Amino acid sequence: MLKPNIEELITKSGLRKGYIAEKLTISVRQLRKYETGESYIPIEKAYILACLLQVKVDELYTYIEKE
Repeated sequence: MLKPNIEELITKSGLRKGYIAEKLTISVRQLRKYETGESYIPIEKAYILACLLQVKVDELYTYIEKE
C-alpha cells in the first residue's frame, strides 16, 4: 500500500498548487486526488513533480506493508 506524501511536500516547498498543476498540465482537482491517494500520479508527472519539489521520486510516497 502506498501512502502519499505529496501534500506535505507541497506545503514544505511553499509553491502554489495552481502553479504545480499548471507545470504538470493537470487541474488542481487532479492534483488533490494525487495528494489524497484517490489516484496515483503517472510516472512521467511524478518525475516532474519531484523536480519541482526538489525531492527524489520515491519520497512522493511511503510504502506500507499490509499485514
